[in-house]
Amino acid sequence: QVQLVESGGGLVQPGGSLRLSCAGSGSISSIDTMGWYRQAPGKQRELVATVTSGPTTTTNYASSVKGRFTISRDNTKKMVYLQMNSLKPEDTAVYFCYLRSAWSSDLYWGQGTQVTVSS
Repeated sequence: QVQLVESGGGLVQPGGSLRLSCAGSGSISSIDTMGWYRQAPGKQRELVATVTSGPTTTTNYASSVKGRFTISRDNTKKMVYLQMNSLKPEDTAVYFCYLRSAWSSDLYWGQGTQVTVSS
């Protein structure tokens, strides 16, 4: 069983930075896709960024965060990170860590961490 626990959310002013962390436990392979989604009030959950390890590491970003956010992972620690720079009020949302198993395609979610960008 896979468990994911996020941390690092909080309140930040526009233009500021935050780093989210997701600690994984259980059966996690380096080739599983891990990443972040977010959900703002009244909106659907949307993809923020994903990372997949393999012969090469592949990353994918939503157009709204490209150039501002950076996703990374440490497979030895089963961790995934999201460095968020130049934050905007529209980045305010609950951010969820997720994992998609490369073997079964099962999805796992963390409990979410709140990010609020406001002056």
